[in-house]
Amino acid sequence: MTNEHIKVFSGSSILTNGLKSLLEEVNIACIIKDPINSGKLTGFGTLGQTIQLFILDSDLEKAKPIIEAYKEKINA
Repeated sequence: MTNEHIKVFSGSSILTNGLKSLLEEVNIACIIKDPINSGKLTGFGTLGQTIQLFILDSDLEKAKPIIEAYKEKINA
């Protein structure tokens, strides 16, 4: 595997940061891409309301159960 970042979740800022916290508890580093705030800083608006969460592909197997449980919890 290469060490590339892959998108594992997108949603509101609150939901994305909630999952980020859970992943960081088990030492999985995360990157959040927030086009909404980036657009505000540059003076351009963006469509949509989603924030994206990325992890290294080498952490995917460790993260999958956490991500799936989180998705079930927020969709219940």
